[in-house]
Amino acid sequence: MKSGYTAGIIMKAFSVAIFLLLFMDQTANGRSDKTTVIKTVGANILLPCWNTAMNVTPTFTRWMQNGQFIIGRNHSIILTPSSEGHLTIMYNQSLYINGLALSDEGIYLCDSLPHDNNTQTSLTLQIVSGPANGITDIHPATTLSNGTLIVHRGSTVLFNCSSWSYPSQRLSWGFQGVVSRNDSLTAGSGSWLDFRIEDIQPTAQGNYICRAQNSVSQKEVGWSKELLVYYSPEKHPECQWKIGKDPSHVQFNCSWFGGYPSPTLLWGEKHQVPSSQGNQVAGQLMRSEKTDRLVVNLNRSLLFEGQTLKCDGHHPMSSTEDEKFCSFTLKSPYPEGEPLVTALEGTNITLTCKETSSMPPALTTWQRTAQQEDVVPSPKYVLSRQGPTFTLTIVNITKQDEGLYFCRSENPLMVRELEIYLTVKTSSQYTGAIIGIFLAILIVGSGIVIAKTVYSSRDRICLGNGFERMEEDREDVLSLVESDEEVFPEAVPRLPPLSLTNGHNTTTLVQIHRISSNDHEDEDEEIVEHPLQLEHTDMEELVTF
Repeated sequence: MKSGYTAGIIMKAFSVAIFLLLFMDQTANGRSDKTTVIKTVGANILLPCWNTAMNVTPTFTRWMQNGQFIIGRNHSIILTPSSEGHLTIMYNQSLYINGLALSDEGIYLCDSLPHDNNTQTSLTLQIVSGPANGITDIHPATTLSNGTLIVHRGSTVLFNCSSWSYPSQRLSWGFQGVVSRNDSLTAGSGSWLDFRIEDIQPTAQGNYICRAQNSVSQKEVGWSKELLVYYSPEKHPECQWKIGKDPSHVQFNCSWFGGYPSPTLLWGEKHQVPSSQGNQVAGQLMRSEKTDRLVVNLNRSLLFEGQTLKCDGHHPMSSTEDEKFCSFTLKSPYPEGEPLVTALEGTNITLTCKETSSMPPALTTWQRTAQQEDVVPSPKYVLSRQGPTFTLTIVNITKQDEGLYFCRSENPLMVRELEIYLTVKTSSQYTGAIIGIFLAILIVGSGIVIAKTVYSSRDRICLGNGFERMEEDREDVLSLVESDEEVFPEAVPRLPPLSLTNGHNTTTLVQIHRISSNDHEDEDEEIVEHPLQLEHTDMEELVTF
């Protein structure tokens, strides 16, 4: 029994040896068809074996990798079983590989008995992997909640991309902007690729794409990052207003352009309110919105004198210490001009009104008569404006033009009017005035002549009687003339008082005249007056001119 069993083992070993020799001989004498198969790591693949005779069940099949035997199969014995199911020879001699790994790459050779046309199957299995594990880095940048990156205008920005591929890869950076596109900013081979942009501007805002392509499989993968370039407006917000058809309604407009993204604008009112600690600023927020232009509509009931309306602007790129705003203080109108105007019939007259204080600027119009009828431009009424000055010219004035005129100024705060009364005079009234002026001049002139005459005759006028006694008093004056040849060394003798018909004593007036020897001009005269003693002091009067 034991000898019989041993003989059986020997016979089977001998049969296998004979079979392998025959198999090797057929392989040496046959030819090989080579094919390349490309698969990625982790995939499954079935490598076919085409050298089996048609309609013949193979007695033996083997597979080799890079010249090394890896697995074989016959009807009765499997020479090398598969390793944990990774390699399996199928019923049609194909090799099934489960979960490809980089170690499975190589040249595979299949052979079966009996042969068909002495043909062997040779396949090249190329394992590829990637691109994978891509990383893009853009800095310095701030990441928003949605993953978008923001940078400041004018800064230097670095771009870096890395990826892994087997056996090799090609990396490139591309850009897609709003107005431009560049699919290849830079490119290269290797595991990473970077570049930089200095003094970045808004035109560089867009999507930056890093692409990695496997050099064997040509598989391409891209990673995109959206980059925004933020910048704040350079100027302050601008405040404007627009008065509607109804002057009691006004539209306030705040605009702040020139930045990205849109700023946040806030309309509010601020005013001084008295308190125990002095005036304090109070107010309220009217409207707030993230926009370049913010509009609020207000009516007269919400506005008052001295109210300050302010528009504040906030931008992500502006510092909190750098306040950006525009404002203005509301003021009611106050038209100014002459309230009383007089004109001559048949002439032209211009009424003037000036309004400079209102904010927003008031709408100024002209009206006439107590019913305040609007003055419409016509050949009779000429309206004009030069800056804050408004004029109404009335052509060829008549008596019917006399009366009230109104310069009416209105802004969203209130209405104020300047009342002007026009008086129209006829030419006869002016004639009487001219005659009156002439008579006044005549009277004044006569007075001047009389006064001058009296002044020049002052030495001939006596006290108490004036011009009536001038002739009688002429005898009471003694004129002594001193010449160059005759000298009066003694004092002037006292003359006796003259007795007048009315019984009163008067003073005797003595005049001493010095006459020059050269000429006897009046300007060289020296007059010395010596009043003599009055006998009756109660009636004493002295008149000196």
